[in-house]
Amino acid sequence: MVDDQFSCWHLKTGKRTLSFKIQSSTSKTDRGNIMTTHTWRVLAIYMILAANLSEQQALKQACPSCGTSQLCNCSFRGLDFVPLGLTAKITVLDLAHNRIKHIRSPDLQQAVNLRVLQLQSNKISSIDEDSFQSLAKLELLDLSNNSLAHVSPVWFGHLFSLQHLHLQGNSYRDLGESSPFSSLRNLSSLHLGSPRFSVIRQGNFEGIELLHKLWIDGSNLSQYEQGSLKSIKKINHMIINLRSINVFSDIVRDLLHSVAWLEVRRIAFSIAAEMQLLRVMSSSFAKKISFRQTLLTDATVPELVSILEDMPKLVELELVDCRLLGTGQWEIQIQAKQSQTLRVFTIEKLSIEEFYLFTDLQAVEGLISLFRRVTVQNTKVFLVPCRISQCLRSLEYLDLSSNLLGDQSLEHSACQGGWPSLQTLNLSRNSLSDLEMTSKSLSHLGNLIVLDISQNNFGEIPDMCEWPKSLKYLNLSSTQIPKVTACIPEMLEVLDVSANNLKEFALQLPVLKELYLTKNQLKALPGATPIPNLVALSVRSNKLNSFSKEEFESFKRMELLDASDNNFICSCEFLSFVHHEAGIAQVLVGWPDEYVCDSPLAVRGAQVGAVHLSLMECHRSLVVSLICVLVFLVILLLVAVGYKYHVVWYMRMTWAWLQAKRKPKRAPPKDVCYDAFVSYSENDSDWVENTMVQELEQACPPFRLCLHKRDFVPGKWIVDNIIDSIEKSRKTLFVLSEHFVQSEWCKYELDFSHFRLFDENNDAAILILLEPIQSKAIPKRFCKLRKIMNTKTYLEWPASEEQQEMFWFNLKIALRS
Repeated sequence: MVDDQFSCWHLKTGKRTLSFKIQSSTSKTDRGNIMTTHTWRVLAIYMILAANLSEQQALKQACPSCGTSQLCNCSFRGLDFVPLGLTAKITVLDLAHNRIKHIRSPDLQQAVNLRVLQLQSNKISSIDEDSFQSLAKLELLDLSNNSLAHVSPVWFGHLFSLQHLHLQGNSYRDLGESSPFSSLRNLSSLHLGSPRFSVIRQGNFEGIELLHKLWIDGSNLSQYEQGSLKSIKKINHMIINLRSINVFSDIVRDLLHSVAWLEVRRIAFSIAAEMQLLRVMSSSFAKKISFRQTLLTDATVPELVSILEDMPKLVELELVDCRLLGTGQWEIQIQAKQSQTLRVFTIEKLSIEEFYLFTDLQAVEGLISLFRRVTVQNTKVFLVPCRISQCLRSLEYLDLSSNLLGDQSLEHSACQGGWPSLQTLNLSRNSLSDLEMTSKSLSHLGNLIVLDISQNNFGEIPDMCEWPKSLKYLNLSSTQIPKVTACIPEMLEVLDVSANNLKEFALQLPVLKELYLTKNQLKALPGATPIPNLVALSVRSNKLNSFSKEEFESFKRMELLDASDNNFICSCEFLSFVHHEAGIAQVLVGWPDEYVCDSPLAVRGAQVGAVHLSLMECHRSLVVSLICVLVFLVILLLVAVGYKYHVVWYMRMTWAWLQAKRKPKRAPPKDVCYDAFVSYSENDSDWVENTMVQELEQACPPFRLCLHKRDFVPGKWIVDNIIDSIEKSRKTLFVLSEHFVQSEWCKYELDFSHFRLFDENNDAAILILLEPIQSKAIPKRFCKLRKIMNTKTYLEWPASEEQQEMFWFNLKIALRS
C-alpha cells in the first residue's frame, strides 16, 4: 500500500520567499527517493542561507555603518541601486546624494521598521507602485531633487504613519487629476514644487485637513484652480515661492481663514496697479506675514501698508533679505489708520541702494505707536529720527544690531522722550567708540533692563559712567576694553565681558548672578567675595591652569561653572580635588570631554577626569623623606648586623690583606732582622719580658725577638708597624691565653697578620699556650687560627720546672727551623 504525500516548504530570506513542493513516497520500495528528497531539502536551505549571507556582506561593503547600528548611512557612496540585505533592524536609512535611478518593489521589503527614508539628490525617475508597501511605520520620506516626472498616489497608499514628505525639485508639472496624498492622514509637513511645476488643480490636496507646514515652490506656477487649497482646514505655516501676483491672489483667497503664518518669497511688488489684486489679503486671518527676497518700490509700499493695516488679526510683520527701490518719497501718502493688532515688526538685511538719501519717515509716525518689538538688523541704519523714537511709546524691545550707528547718532536717536517703555536694547555690531557717551545717551531710559553693546570698538573704559538705574543685563563682549572699572553699573545681575583680553576681574558687584569671562587672559578664578551671589560663571578659553577646592567652594551659590578649553596643569592637588569633590560633574559645563590636561607632558591631551598620577609624582617630598628614613634604618640594621657578625673585622682584614698584597710575599733575606715577632697580651707581658725574652735572647747563640714595646717605630701607623715587623721576622710567636683572646691589641696583631701568615700555607706561626684555653673561646672570625689549633701541635707552657727545660728546648728548635 502506497501513501503519497506532498511536502511544502516556504523559506523566507532577504527579499525573497522560496517555495519548494516535493513529492515523496513512504513505500518501502521508494526509500532511495526519500533520501534524495532530504538531500534536496538540505541543499535548498544551504543555498538560501548562503544567499542571505552574501546579501549582508554586500550591504556592509556598500554601507559600512549598516553593520550593527539602527542608523544606516549610505549617502555619498556612488550607489546605482538600493543595496541588498536591508533588515528590520534598520530605522533610519540615508541614501541621499547617490546615482539611484529606480526604486524596485523588493528593495525595501524587509525594512519594515523604517522611520526615516532619505532619497534626495539622486536620479530617481521611476518608483514601482508597491515599493513602499511594507513601510507602514515610516514617518519621513524625502524624494526631493530627483527626476520624478509624476507623483503617484499608489506610492503613499500604505504610509499610514508618514508625517513629513518632501517632493520639491523634481520634474513633474502637476500633481495629477486627483490627490496623491489622500491616504496620508498623519501628514504634518509637505514640501512640493519644482521649476516645471505650473498647475495646481482642484482635488490635489483632498484628504489633508491639517498641516503644520506647507511649502510650495511655484516660481513658474501659472495656473491655479480656485478652491484647490480650501480643503485644508488649518495651516500653521504656509511658504509660497512664486512670481505671479494673479496666482498669489487666488491662493490667498482660498487661505483667508486657514493660514496662521503666511510667508511669501521671491515675488516683486513693483507696479502699483497690481497691488489691487492683493486687496483680498485685507480679509485674511493670518497672524504673521513674512516677505523674503521680495522687491518693493516707493509706489507699492503705501498700498501694501494699507492692505496690511486692514488685516484684522495681524500681529507680526517680517521683511527679510528684501530690496526697496526708492528713498521714502512715496507718491501716495500712507493713511495713518494705525493697525490695532500689529505689535512686532522685523526688518533684516533690507537693501536700500540709496539709503543715504532716505527721508526721515514722517509718513509712518502715526503707524508705529503701538509697536512693542522692532528689529532692524543689517540694514545700514545710521540714525533713527528723534520724532520716530518719540512715537514708539509702547516699544519694549528694539534690535538695531549690525548697522552704522555712531556715538553722535545714538545720542540723537535716543533723545529725551524717545523709547520711554524700552526694556531691551541691542546695539551690537555698530560703530560706537565712546563708552562714557554711550552710557550717558541711554541714561534717561528708566525702564531699560537689558543692553547689548557688544562688538563695538570702545578701546578704553572710563572710571565712572552714568547708566539707567534699572539696568540688570549688560553685554560688553568683544569691545576691546583693557580692564574693568567702576564704570560697570554696580547693581547688574548679568555681565558679559568676554573676548576683551582681561587679565583680572575684581569688581564689587553684590547682586551679580551670571558672569561671562570667556576668551580673556585670566590665570585664576575671580575672587568670590566681591560677587557673593554668583550662580553661573564662564571662564572658558582663558589661561586658567587649575582651581583649588577653596576657590571652588568660596562661591556658595555656584550652580554652573564653565572652565572648559583651558590649559590645565594636572597637578596632584588639582586632580585630587576634581576626583573627590562631590557633585562637580553637575556644576562643570562640558565635563569631562572639554577639560584636557596640558601638562605634565606624559598626560598631555588626556581628559582631566581620567588622569591618575603615581604616588611618587603626587607626594615627592613625603616619598623622599620615607626613602631617607628607610635608608637610615637599613644602615642602622647593617651596622647592627655588622657588629654582631664582625663585618668591620672582615673589612679591616680585607684592607690589611690588600696592603700586604702590594708588598712581596717574603722579604729579601737581607731585610730579615728578627728571628721572631712576639704577639702577646699586655696582661702576659711579665712572663714574656722577664721569662721568655731572657731565656731566648740570652741563649747561645741568642735569638733576636721583636717586641712592640721595644721595637715598633714611633709615629708610624700601627698597621705598617705590625706588617713590617712580621715581614722582617722569620717566625711569629703567638702567646695564647685568656687575656690574649680578650686583648684588643692582640686581636689587631692577629687581624693584620692573619692573611699573610696563613694564606701562604707556611709554618711561620708558632703557638705557645701559656694557659689552658679551649679552641671554642677563640672568636669565630679567626677561622684559620681555630683550624690550626685543631690540626697542628702547639707548645704548652708547663707548670713544673722539670718540664720547662723541655719546653725551651722545643721552642728553640722551632725558632731555628
